[in-house]
Amino acid sequence: MRQNRKKGILAVLMTAAALCIGCATSPPDNPDDLCSIFRDKKGWYADARGAEKKWGSPIATMMAILHQESRFVSDARPPRSKILGFIPGPRPSDAYGYAQALGSTWRDYQRSTFSYGADRDDFGDAVDFVGWYNNTSARRCQIRSNDTYHLYLAYHEGHGGFNRRSFKNKTWLKQVSQKVSAQAQHYQQQLNRCESSLNRRKKLFGLF
Repeated sequence: MRQNRKKGILAVLMTAAALCIGCATSPPDNPDDLCSIFRDKKGWYADARGAEKKWGSPIATMMAILHQESRFVSDARPPRSKILGFIPGPRPSDAYGYAQALGSTWRDYQRSTFSYGADRDDFGDAVDFVGWYNNTSARRCQIRSNDTYHLYLAYHEGHGGFNRRSFKNKTWLKQVSQKVSAQAQHYQQQLNRCESSLNRRKKLFGLF
């Protein structure tokens, strides 16, 4: 009898684990096509549009930053360092999730927005975080809301680092920022072609 009970508990745990794996959000099939992303991932356009309205950060800019940080992998983390060239070592930071947000910065976001239940591996929370951060960058660093190049520098270096121009001699980082800016322009061109149909689809399903 006790053995059967153990088997039943084990079966329940295995089922729960399988369900959790099944619920994990996979990355978009085509992360370089914004229209494809929003058609593929139900609710993502509404989340991004909501963040844009709340924080004044363009959808294309926020999505380009998420693309750079994680390529839309929900549980992304920085790669581990290597000890002796092959032994996995510690990670360089506790950055995690779609936005690769540090734990301390995420807690600042939660306190600032009263979003204490927000999770770094939830897309809606992550895109809202990026919008909030860009809005803060615009105020603290005097960056235009559509200036993706400088917004990404502030995102990477922090507001204090940006104002100290800590990126000045980081050629590699400025090249990455140029790539993010180009991605945002590419995304905006795509969005211009499909946003009206995305809005019609959302109205059809009663989301707006």
